[in-house]
Amino acid sequence: MQVDSTSTLPIRGQAPTVKQSTKPVRSDQIAMFARVTSYPPLGQLTCVRKPQASCSQDLRFTVTIESSSSFPAQHWEAQIWHNITDSEWSALQLQEYDTKTAPLLTGTQSECDYYRHVFSGEITLPEAGGHAQFTVRFRTGPDTEWQWANQKHPVSDGEIIYCPRSASDARASTEESDSKPREDLGRYIDNLSDQVEVTSRSSEAPGALLWSITGDVAPAADGKSSYKTLVLGTPSSTARYLSLVRVWSPWLGPRHGRDQFRLTEDAVLCSFLRTDGTHLVLLAVSGLNDILTIFQSGHDGEVVVKARSDNVTPASFHVLVAAAEDFEIAMCAVVYEARKVVKPFAVSNTANEEQAPPSPLGDDVVIVEKDPAAQWLSEWFDGLTYCTWNGLGQDLTEKKLLDALDSLRDNGINIVNLIIDDGWQTNDHEGESQFRRGLKQFEAHPEGFPNGLKGTVDLIRQKNPRIEHIAVWHALLGYWGGISPDGALAQRFKTKKVRIKDPAANGPIAQNLPEGTIVAIDPEDIQRFYDEFYNYLSSAGIDSVKTDCQFFLDLLDDPADRTSFMTSYQDAWSIASLKHFGTRSISCGSMTPQIMFHSQMPTNKPTLPLRNSDDFFPEVPASHPWHIFCNAHNSLFTRYLNVLPDWDMFQTSHPYASFHAAARCVSGGPIYITDEPGKHDISLLDQMTAQTVTGITVILRPSIIGRTMDIYNDYNEGHIVRIGSYTGWAKTGSGILGLFNIRSDEASTIVSLMDFPGIHEDSQGLYIVRAHTSGKMSNLLRPLSNDSLVSIVLEPKGWEILTAYPTLSFSLKGSHGDDPPGDNPTHVAVLGLLGKMTGACAVVSSGMSVVESGRLRINISLKALGTVGVYISDLQHRSIENLMVMILGRPVPQRTVWKEGGESSTVLAIDIFAAWKAMKLDSGWSNEAFVQVYVG
Repeated sequence: MQVDSTSTLPIRGQAPTVKQSTKPVRSDQIAMFARVTSYPPLGQLTCVRKPQASCSQDLRFTVTIESSSSFPAQHWEAQIWHNITDSEWSALQLQEYDTKTAPLLTGTQSECDYYRHVFSGEITLPEAGGHAQFTVRFRTGPDTEWQWANQKHPVSDGEIIYCPRSASDARASTEESDSKPREDLGRYIDNLSDQVEVTSRSSEAPGALLWSITGDVAPAADGKSSYKTLVLGTPSSTARYLSLVRVWSPWLGPRHGRDQFRLTEDAVLCSFLRTDGTHLVLLAVSGLNDILTIFQSGHDGEVVVKARSDNVTPASFHVLVAAAEDFEIAMCAVVYEARKVVKPFAVSNTANEEQAPPSPLGDDVVIVEKDPAAQWLSEWFDGLTYCTWNGLGQDLTEKKLLDALDSLRDNGINIVNLIIDDGWQTNDHEGESQFRRGLKQFEAHPEGFPNGLKGTVDLIRQKNPRIEHIAVWHALLGYWGGISPDGALAQRFKTKKVRIKDPAANGPIAQNLPEGTIVAIDPEDIQRFYDEFYNYLSSAGIDSVKTDCQFFLDLLDDPADRTSFMTSYQDAWSIASLKHFGTRSISCGSMTPQIMFHSQMPTNKPTLPLRNSDDFFPEVPASHPWHIFCNAHNSLFTRYLNVLPDWDMFQTSHPYASFHAAARCVSGGPIYITDEPGKHDISLLDQMTAQTVTGITVILRPSIIGRTMDIYNDYNEGHIVRIGSYTGWAKTGSGILGLFNIRSDEASTIVSLMDFPGIHEDSQGLYIVRAHTSGKMSNLLRPLSNDSLVSIVLEPKGWEILTAYPTLSFSLKGSHGDDPPGDNPTHVAVLGLLGKMTGACAVVSSGMSVVESGRLRINISLKALGTVGVYISDLQHRSIENLMVMILGRPVPQRTVWKEGGESSTVLAIDIFAAWKAMKLDSGWSNEAFVQVYVG
């Protein structure tokens, strides 16, 4: 049986050093300082999927108890108290188990520093789906009192939601659902409004029921938008819910709750987990017919639909609803349908019409537009990027830019991309709030850039030849305050004064726009404006842009302005940016529903980076854990858009530097740093990047966008945030799991092999799991095995990145031609670049086969140089001298090959970077390093 999620478990800090004495130590003292960790976890929700025919019907509980060896050894006992099989709570006595189960992969503690006990037991789940609780109690021996985990530690009961073994409503046939859509949807939403039209849709995601809901909205009139507020109904049997809400106009953020639905902000997406294990996902579609649609909550937990229409004719709002036993399947269903709904000029049954995938994409499915044999194709955002925003501030000058780049270069930091952020433009009202300042001209302000923008760019490229791309920041409307009415631009282009509505009462925009208006380029002239603007930037040597403040389109108050500005500005920017810069554009401040559905949902243009959350705030300590949590949850939705989620810049010399760095590495998006000059962590940067054979510093991005693995965990519950990703081809790639402690004290968890993306019920073979920070590895693990667990302990601000590698097995001769001990097969896995947070992502391809000589040949293609690791299960019985390693067909120096961690290690380390330099290799036309290893 598979368990979906794990997270923080009841923990205590390490026991203090206790000097041995004749004075006895009370058992409750020992219990107080013991670390008790369970799987499934206490304090949070675990969803148990429906068992497959080949799987056990039992739910396995595992509990580990660790206590300091400074205390006397104890005869521990552990029980699970639960109401899974009956409404009355009862005990499951756990049996002591192999202590090698769930090994600790983090930290530097040796096994002699603590006593470790592992307990395990199984419960047969009822036939029907259900929602139950459990907790752990333990004691130091049969003559001592039981200690309750939730009394000794700040943790609540664990929750289990499990699906019924028989087919559920979500498996009902589409044909049956088509005949009675309102009745079918009524199984999931009580008191469904009779003011909406409900129709069934054929889901492109098998296993999901899908409905479309529409309702009438009156036309806008007399310069005012019309509003429709409608109580849709109450989601039934809700255990927990997630909503992605508009924290303010530019950004989305997650909100969680239990039982009764409560929101304080407008939501775009809501997902309800029912007590029968079904996920009900609602998506509010905006942008069609000039209508903005959002969700709110009613007094008694109802879902309320609120629609704003800027259309002067009657129109309809649109909501999509899906139900499935898996959240991702339900998400796929609504997103695939939304793509059809918003697709421009859709024509049915045409040969060229793009079809949605026939089923939801798995975490180990990678869509590419190239032949697998082709060379690695690098995008511009694969290069390390420096942004000036936090590092240099808003008062930008040419000198500050050049000095910052000198600092990077002097410290050996070779950036590929430079973003010149806010502060370079020529605006009016100098010294006043940015919201009052309008753009006067295309040219940079002469005080800071006396040689003009082109002069500065020329100097940058002259002194920093490794920089390939230079971008500038600008607002969609020109600047924060639009266009200066007295500037040159207002004389060259048609302008219009528009009224701005601040979404926050007495917020910064309202306070700094006393008249509530700004001047903007008229939509009739916006395409010409962008063509001329980007022509100028190109002539100055700029080849990319970061276009911010796009949410100002949503702040336009007059419905006629909203109608004329909304799509014309989006389309003008899209066309101009693609024409002048290709895919080198960043969309920022644009998590506005009308923009997301009009520009980011359709798949008829190239993918662009999208800022995935509010800013990185270096001076706000509380913002850093939230930043990671927010991005991981927003990616549940944005990973389905035609964008590359961008988790914003960060600083490498900062208390949370490595925390942010690890999150960026598993995000699958671009990586930007914004260091102050001279304040750099070179070691941290080295863990995030690698150098290609052509000398370019690249990041190592996973193939799949990272997102939270625990959909319904509330931030305030303080669970370890688990961000899952995947790299490589299906079945042969690696699942990646980033773990982040957002609490102020130590946190621990147990992770199952089945928790990794890309590993599922049909996965075959054996895997190993390796931790980045410690380099520790698990033994060979088998999918669906109850023993395939690893333990993690994280300090405050602590993090870890685990990678699960599939192994292949071979029967090889020993180093002297004899059979290996015990006739055990040799298991092998390519680990990628050691010392890199996502080193597996450096592997373009790998293959293994036994050649005619009986030796095992391992072929590895790498996109970047470094120390590549190869796991060989019996390496400790083999001599380095009997291994052959070649790069581009030439043997490497022997000093560049060793066993990582000593002679008993199972990891072969090969320093490809050092070998490449020593051998003075040249890859020629290729941008990959081709490595061969012969074993046996």
